[in-house]
Parts: sequence; C-alpha cells; structure tokens
Amino acid sequence: MHTRNNTHVYDFILMGLTESEEIQLILFIIFLIIYLVCVLGNTGMILIIHLDLQLHTPMYFFLRHLSFLDISYSTVITPKTLQNLLTSTKHISYISCFTQMYFFVFLGAAECLFLSSMAYDRYVAICNPLHYPVVMSKRFCCSLIFGSYFIGFTNSMINVLFMSSLDFCDSNVIHHFFCDTSPILDLSCTDTRDVEIMIFILAGSTLMVSLITISVSYLSILATVLKITSTSGKRKAFSTCASHLLGVTIFYGTTIFTYLKPRKSYTLGKDQVASVFYTIVIPMLNPLIYSLRNKEVKNALIRLIQKRQDSRQFK
Repeated sequence: MHTRNNTHVYDFILMGLTESEEIQLILFIIFLIIYLVCVLGNTGMILIIHLDLQLHTPMYFFLRHLSFLDISYSTVITPKTLQNLLTSTKHISYISCFTQMYFFVFLGAAECLFLSSMAYDRYVAICNPLHYPVVMSKRFCCSLIFGSYFIGFTNSMINVLFMSSLDFCDSNVIHHFFCDTSPILDLSCTDTRDVEIMIFILAGSTLMVSLITISVSYLSILATVLKITSTSGKRKAFSTCASHLLGVTIFYGTTIFTYLKPRKSYTLGKDQVASVFYTIVIPMLNPLIYSLRNKEVKNALIRLIQKRQDSRQFK
C-alpha cells in the first residue's frame, strides 16, 4: 500500500515583498506612514460624521461604517507586514494565519457590499428624490449594513473551513506578505480543485452581485442626469457620485485583477503589487477621496473647528 507522507504544519513563513534589507526599510517607512494616515483619516471621518448633525444622513451613515471597515481591514494586514519588514524571522502560526485569512475575506466581502449599498443610496437620492427619506429609512440602512456583515461572515467561514481541511506538507513557505488564499493553496499537497471552485463561486457571486448593483444604479443615474436641462444641475448630480465612483473603480479594479482569474495565471510580482493596493493603500485613500472631493465634509470640518474656537473664547 502507498502511504502519503503528510506532516502537520504548525506555522508558516511569510516571504514578504522583497529580500533586500534596504528596500524592506524603505517599504517599512512607506507602509507605516500609509497606515497612520489610514487610521487617523478614517477615525477623523468617523468623528466628523458623528459630531456634525448635518451629516446624519444615509450617505454618511454608510461612509462612517466604511471608514470603520477600512481601519479594521488595514489592521488585519499592515501591522504584521510591518513587523516582518523589520525582523529576520517571518513566522506566523497556523492559527494566526487562518485567522488573518478569515478576517481578510470577511472584511473584503463586506466592503464590496458596502460599496454597492452606497451606489443604491445615490441612485435613490438622484432618481427618486421625493421617496428618498422613505426608501432609505434608518431601519433599511441598518439592514443593509447587517446583511453586508452577515454575508461577509458566511463567505469567510465557508472559505476558511474548506481551506483548513487541506493537507500541508513539504513546504510551509508562503510567497506573499500575508495569508492570502492563492499562495496557501500552492502549499497544499492534496487536490485543491473543489476548494478553488468553491472560492471562485463565493468570491465571484459576491463581486458580481455588488458590481451588477453598482452598474445598474449608475446607469440609471446617468440616464436621469442626462435628462436634466441645466448645466449646474448636472454638475451637482455628478459631484455627489464622483467620490464613490472613484473609490469603487480603484477597489474593484485591483480586486478583479487579482482574484477573478485562474490560479495558474497567478504571477507573484504583479499580484503582490495589486494586493498592496487593496489591502494597504485603498483604506488610506478612501477618507481622502470622500473628504477632499466632498464640500459637505469640508464644511462640516470648518463648522466643528469654528465651534471649538467659539467655545474656547467663551471660556
């Protein structure tokens, strides 16, 4: 009888982005700055929306949750990446690796659905403004947020359960800077075809539902805006969607490039660059995109600063 020589893996080694110590130091400084900007920017966005009553609308309700999600999303990946850039030992335990993968998939799926909920919100605001307060009620918005988290939780749980059922032997070296599905599948010494199909179905269905919602929403918005006769009206309608559309384009562009393709076409260099974008850079960009391109957020910040200055003068 032929017996397979399986060895239980207790930890993995994350190879990271480069072996050059000089480049690692440069990347550490860059990633640290990006992470600090991400945490401060998203925390600031949450506080501004919470403190300014004029921003207590469905659009900013979603944006506040997106900021919280971005902080969590970045924290799952960046601190461990920073640690590995400074240390020669790049070990991560089996449990920690699959925990990181779980939260990465969970938060990534939830963000996809958050972005589609925000697109639907813009559709109702522009195409059905009279029914907006009724349609986008607080209860409905909370249901969309809960549904996004629940679907993300379910997808991630199924993903990790299937991945943890694989046998790992011979090598425990992950050629990536975090515990992503494709590099870990490469380490398995068992047939991964069923797992790959399951992952493709789960990730593909979440992405497609989200993309269809976003596409239909923006096509309807475009059709409505083209019917507006005044130039100022068109400009105002487009300005309310520009920030969200930019964030969606960047996020989905890098995600689709990395995941919606056969695993055999996985290329270490290009996919790692794309991974850096959607795991580290995009969570930092979102608060910048939604604040610098949004007059309401700028005005809210000015009001809060003036309010604080006035309170100091009275003291």
